Amino acid sequence: MSGERIADVDAVPAESSLLFTVEDRESGEEREAVLVDTDDGVRAWFNYCQHWRDVNLDTGDGAVVRDGELVCKRHGATFECDSGECTFGPCEGAVLDELGIRRADGGVFVDDDGYAFVRLGEAENDEDDGPQSTESRIGF
Repeated sequence: MSGERIADVDAVPAESSLLFTVEDRESGEEREAVLVDTDDGVRAWFNYCQHWRDVNLDTGDGAVVRDGELVCKRHGATFECDSGECTFGPCEGAVLDELGIRRADGGVFVDDDGYAFVRLGEAENDEDDGPQSTESRIGF
């Protein structure tokens, strides 16, 4: 059953994002997502760039939001907060993956039966490898 409260609508910053974690009910995998404020209300996007999916848009300190667009700190790619479409960068034309949410009673709730709200903030990382998105890349 979906419907777990993520946060108060007022907790979603106007110029950044609110990071939270959900659990895939089928696999048990935890995934991060971000809430962003748009002209049409709050939207939720899974927390990764469409160029390199191991690169988080919000690394725990809020994603950069500029002129209504989420900015990938690594590539400079920009994604419209209201549609998720990449308007500039190496993944131009791609669209962020959305998580279904709804607003009610001053709150934001999960509205996707496939996911359960776990916590505000980052997903737990069992590996002791340090942060995701290292600077090293294989050139292919």
